[in-house]
Amino acid sequence: MFESLTSKLDAIFKKLKGRGKLTEQNIKEALKEVRMALLEADVNFKVVKDFIQSVEQRAIGQEVMASLTPAQQVIKIVRDELTSLMGHGEERINLSGSPPVPIMLVGLHGCGKTTTAGKLARYFQERKKRPYLIPADVYRPAAIEQLQRLGQELGVDFYRPEPSQAPLDICLKGREFALRGGYDLMVIDTAGRLHIDEALMLELREIKASLKPKEILLVADAMTGQDAVNIAKNFNERLGIDGVILTKMDGDARGGAALSIRAVTQKPIKFIGVGEKLDALEVFHPDRMASRILGMGDVLTLIEKAEVAFDEEKAKELEKKIRRDSFTLEDFRDQLQQVRKMGSLESILGMIPGVLKRMKGMGDIGLDERELIKVEAIINSMTPKERANYAIINGSRRLRIARGSGTTVQDVNHLLKRYAQARKMMKQFAKMGEKGFGRGRMPFFS
Repeated sequence: MFESLTSKLDAIFKKLKGRGKLTEQNIKEALKEVRMALLEADVNFKVVKDFIQSVEQRAIGQEVMASLTPAQQVIKIVRDELTSLMGHGEERINLSGSPPVPIMLVGLHGCGKTTTAGKLARYFQERKKRPYLIPADVYRPAAIEQLQRLGQELGVDFYRPEPSQAPLDICLKGREFALRGGYDLMVIDTAGRLHIDEALMLELREIKASLKPKEILLVADAMTGQDAVNIAKNFNERLGIDGVILTKMDGDARGGAALSIRAVTQKPIKFIGVGEKLDALEVFHPDRMASRILGMGDVLTLIEKAEVAFDEEKAKELEKKIRRDSFTLEDFRDQLQQVRKMGSLESILGMIPGVLKRMKGMGDIGLDERELIKVEAIINSMTPKERANYAIINGSRRLRIARGSGTTVQDVNHLLKRYAQARKMMKQFAKMGEKGFGRGRMPFFS
């Protein structure tokens, strides 16, 4: 996400850093380029205008001119203003009140409401809450079945509507079931349209009046740019929303919607969807997003993802194995699977300051997710004895493993070489004692 904007801003600030001392003219020229970069990223024109004015007022003054590192000060100001543009901190979902607390998802057809309902249910499930799913979209073919399938996949209960049951009745009956079942919250998936019309708004206003949801969250497709911003503005004016969930952020290289919605609607972005899987939902942190846009990484989100993905007991057991020098190919595969739970390798490396930029500067960064799938397939094609003791994997065994995994002997050789290197490095870490693998740290896997 923001790939195009990040690379343009990086080039602009690189020129500033090369100047040493800055003049007022230098800053104005740089901000003119920043303005063009933001407009090309499909950020709302008025938002860009106000943003540049705010940065310029702070940058052309003692704050920068008297600084020993003026270029860094300009970048800091831009980061601060970007953060302010997107909000002032994490905006949590309001779950106050008597359970089951209603959370209502609204949006146009095709924005990803139903999948987002499943993602939200999983998010609360991970935080020891009991969500209940209510499918109130009776118009889109298979919408109810899709939400029920997601519920079954997650082990989350859901309401089963009667044939020809009206949306409002589904919500009211669903609430009765959720109340009797002792659930903490209800996630309500409402209908969408291809465009905003009065029939849709009337239906949503009826549900709002009857259920009095604590949160009405607009689900909007980030890839539609300013269309998403206009949709958010319309929904807020005609229905009233409490926040926005931007979907498909992983496919949005420009980022105009994320940078414009808060300023235009005065409503916060609460979550972003960063993939199709049910775990691909992130809490939106304006300060962390500003850092990502400026290529500074997002270490805090990386740590949070690692804490969710990595099992503490398994990490302790792995530490013991490393100290005993008994780290097997099965352990190698388990570590790979846990890392993959955190998202794509590119997204993970993008959270570490400077790493992805340096790798891309070297040409082909080699982050093809298919390579990771290939590694798993190779290890899965080995026998338990081979996974436990790689030294017995001779030429004939390598050929059999390659055929069984649909790969080549060269692929098998490459994996075994990487694994041997990993074991060697882990042995060195183990010798470092407590300075190596501390409790709760993310294990080394490759």
